[in-house]
Amino acid sequence: ILKLETVDECYALFTDLCTVNELIALKQRFLVARMLQQGMIYNEIVEKTGVSTATISRINRCLNYGDGYVTALERIGEKK
Repeated sequence: ILKLETVDECYALFTDLCTVNELIALKQRFLVARMLQQGMIYNEIVEKTGVSTATISRINRCLNYGDGYVTALERIGEKK
């Protein structure tokens, strides 16, 4: 992925690799991560996104104990 040079190349790869539903799920997970970083509670996130509390919990655990979401959100301008 790091060898891709443009947004269009990334778009082409991810649309080849993922189904439409998988792409929607990826987008929702980043949205949930952003909402958690902003201090929103699970019930608010469920109401706004329709994502299950199990998924929210998993994302929250990754935010607290992992580096992937935090690094990605920082690099796109969403600081903790």
